[in-house]
Amino acid sequence: MEGFITDWLNLAIRWLHVVAAIAWIGESFYFVALDNSLKKPKDPALVERGVFGELWHVHGGGFYNMQKYMVAPAQMPEDLHWSKWPSYTTWMSGFGLFTVLYLFSPSTYLIDPNVLDMGPVVAVAAALGFLAAGWIVYDTLCRVLGHNDRLLGVIVGLYVLVAAWLACHIFAGRAAYLIVGAMLATIMSANVFFVIIPGQRKMVNAMLKGEAPNPIYGKRGKQRSVHNTYFTLPVVFAMLSNHYAMTYTHPYNWAVLAVIMLAGALIRQFFVMRHRGQVLWYLPVGGIALLSLALAVTLPKPVVPQAQAANAPVMKLADIQPILQQRCVACHSAHPTLMGSAPAGVLFDTPQEISTNAQRLYEQAVVLKAMPLGNVTKMTPDEREKIAAWFNSGKQQ
Repeated sequence: MEGFITDWLNLAIRWLHVVAAIAWIGESFYFVALDNSLKKPKDPALVERGVFGELWHVHGGGFYNMQKYMVAPAQMPEDLHWSKWPSYTTWMSGFGLFTVLYLFSPSTYLIDPNVLDMGPVVAVAAALGFLAAGWIVYDTLCRVLGHNDRLLGVIVGLYVLVAAWLACHIFAGRAAYLIVGAMLATIMSANVFFVIIPGQRKMVNAMLKGEAPNPIYGKRGKQRSVHNTYFTLPVVFAMLSNHYAMTYTHPYNWAVLAVIMLAGALIRQFFVMRHRGQVLWYLPVGGIALLSLALAVTLPKPVVPQAQAANAPVMKLADIQPILQQRCVACHSAHPTLMGSAPAGVLFDTPQEISTNAQRLYEQAVVLKAMPLGNVTKMTPDEREKIAAWFNSGKQQ
């Protein structure tokens, strides 16, 4: 019953997280596109009113005229939209999901003794500390180097690389990817909460008083907003990465993560420049080249079991069933004992189900060694060898 309830919590919070993230990312993408597409108004009356730039849209059977003011209009509207709640909701729901799945089960999800042998309490503290330290270090870099956008961008990029390396040497690969993504997502939401919105409020209040706003608030807000723009696609990949064990189980998983995140940033830059009227095809081509490099590096090699090389008797399905019963069916069963339902619907209760899922069993348990998750059921190297011998023998019988 506990696993069933956990699965429903997972579903509810994940759904909220995805909906909020769609709203936040969509809003962010729209404003970036809008800001980079504005044209100086040709109507002198608009210039006189303080309109900095405008853009005409046609959508949904009507025409829209978007206008940007750099100073407060003569009559401040009562209903002023503040772009913040999608950001906050995304972070809170994401942290809730991280808590339910990872922090409640650190031995399964956070810890890999082959990476770093630590206790559950230490693992949870390390994960929370990683998120907090991620923001503190980033914010300090911005405050110290904020006067030089280009240098700051390079240093922040190197900082993300170091964070990826560090996470992959502390946590299990799957958790490391998620934690790096959560660190960037925390930075993004903290940028909105601590820098962008407070700065905007101070500027609006100054404008309402007829005072010239301090330009530092606009500069800081814009700088953090630009960083959020380039973090977006890397964060989306990190949130999806748990489905792709070939990335986070690689011996150099931190480098694979960095390459894929860089590809996402290049692709995002393509769209930013496109909105400015510059179509720079080398950016997506570079992104695709980096993804192709990641594919080539992570391409698994067939595992030839020692037992087979020694001309040992061919392994039959009956030889591996006891292994699956002991190591796998606690999760991959119609009635699992460790969770509410079998992950991805993969079952190993019957010979037919084992044969149907033979390819996935071989890839996850033998090639990638990603399963059992966190090796919570202690599958041994010898048992993986036997599964490999069964699969390579023509399997399934």
